[in-house]
Amino acid sequence: MARKNVFASVIEQDGDKAPDARAPMDYVPTGASRTLLSSFTEMAEQAERLREGETIIEVDPELVDDSFARDRYDLDDPEYSAEYAQVRDAIRTHGQDTPALVRPHPRRAGSYMLVFGHLRKRIAIDLGRKLRVVVREMSDRDHIIAQGQENTGRANTSFIEKARFAANIVERKLDSDNSTVFEALRIDAATLSKMLAVASLPKNLLDRIGRAQKTGRDRWYELKQMLDRPGNLEIAMASLEESGFVDLRSDARFDLILSRLKSSKSRRRNSLQPAKRSWAPPDGRVAAEMIGDGKRYTIAIKAKGPDALAFGDYLSESLNDLYAAFRKAKSATKDGD
Repeated sequence: MARKNVFASVIEQDGDKAPDARAPMDYVPTGASRTLLSSFTEMAEQAERLREGETIIEVDPELVDDSFARDRYDLDDPEYSAEYAQVRDAIRTHGQDTPALVRPHPRRAGSYMLVFGHLRKRIAIDLGRKLRVVVREMSDRDHIIAQGQENTGRANTSFIEKARFAANIVERKLDSDNSTVFEALRIDAATLSKMLAVASLPKNLLDRIGRAQKTGRDRWYELKQMLDRPGNLEIAMASLEESGFVDLRSDARFDLILSRLKSSKSRRRNSLQPAKRSWAPPDGRVAAEMIGDGKRYTIAIKAKGPDALAFGDYLSESLNDLYAAFRKAKSATKDGD
């Protein structure tokens, strides 16, 4: 028998029947509405999967420890506030239709460890309610895979959150071929390599930037590559102390640091540009451009007619005399000091 959509009471408005989830939408949700609808859909599908052959019970959320693998930034971060408020208000009004997944605590009898459902646990504590959970015996590896796949399916998990979660898994050495992280996050070796590279950036820098929900893999990897260049990490860390930095949203903090690094790169490039000079005789029949960068000096001769080639040959043939004159002049200058 088909199960009733567990979020029908949340989605229906003013007594209208909730639309068939399979029917095409006649508008494209954006922003907060898109995130909320995606969250409801994911949570409903997750609930159906959990309810197959599982028993839902209610437990004291204070008896549930957080997962041993961190997959989110601090839930007290203001950037979680909108998401938190939406889910809390839905649960306050309609109850917690979607259970969290927990396992018996591996080290403390009578307690549990959360696999996923951090927001639901926090909301249960906030509302003074029991937490509805499915309890499942599982190994650390199965725990990681279930937690990772739930995060991968969530629409608002940022790249850096996934990258740090991946690094956490790899550090635990649950296997020798990274099969756990591949299965948990549904990624390939190339993506994992970039995730680990980004996650290796200084913890303080990553914490101060934050979850950066709109900043994807390529921009994070660009930042990593720039920070590998001498002197750039110092510039980035100095950016953290700029006035107003903490007041920016996390994506804007990321943008500020990257812009500071690019500005510094541009300044260095301009300071290293070789000096250029130009010359032309009064008759204008030839012109020369000279470029010097310390150890090299290049002369380029241009002319409308054959004079460029002829003048160049003349200079080449006169180099011995010109160099001798140069040494003599330099020696005379030195003797006169």
